[in-house]
Amino acid sequence: MDIQQCTLGEIVAKDARAAAILEQYGIDFCCNGHRTLPQACPNSEKARMVAQALDELATSATSGTAAAVDYRGWPIDLLADFIEKKYHRDTTKQIDVIQTHLDKICRVHGDAHPELWKVKSLFEESAADLTMHMKKEELMLFPFIRKMVQNGKPPVAPFGAVDNPIRVLTHEHQAEGDRFRQIAELTDEYIAPADGCQTYRLAFHELKEFETMLHFHMHLENNLLFPRALEMATSSETCQS
Repeated sequence: MDIQQCTLGEIVAKDARAAAILEQYGIDFCCNGHRTLPQACPNSEKARMVAQALDELATSATSGTAAAVDYRGWPIDLLADFIEKKYHRDTTKQIDVIQTHLDKICRVHGDAHPELWKVKSLFEESAADLTMHMKKEELMLFPFIRKMVQNGKPPVAPFGAVDNPIRVLTHEHQAEGDRFRQIAELTDEYIAPADGCQTYRLAFHELKEFETMLHFHMHLENNLLFPRALEMATSSETCQS
């Protein structure tokens, strides 16, 4: 694999462990996975360091952990099931935990650190929008994909062609990516201040872990599930015409 020529989405799709490296260097591989490394990272020295880390990863022995799973070979209905059962459930669970901790640190530290109120507001917006977003997938797109795989052709759907919901969902992914960039900036990349209590540090750690999970969740959809669903739908329609 040519790291300089492949898109970031292709790099992570080939080896999911690459996501951790790109996260470390603050490179967006989910919402902007169509870009190559040079396009995403104009700083040549930083790009060189990332490329070196990716090269070392490619030549290392496969760890055998879940992070090294190659999702490209999965049937798309299985991938949809995995996203719903793993990422949707984990997202819902963590939203409640993080909101509880943000409520507490705002009450205790909000006067000294007023930016916490903005972080809390942004996360509440994210929680509401993500909950609605996941419901759209669970009630509309994922059932469509399962029926398409089962029947070998796209089913009749109230939203018309499958590219309609995918276009909306992709736009919503971009909005979430932008929102968490604001949260990361407000929290100094999730570093708690010296006067922060244990809950303060825990909340920031949870926010960072949530963002990492969200990025990989969106990667699986933007760079794997959505393109393959579009390809299958288009291919089926071509064969029938």
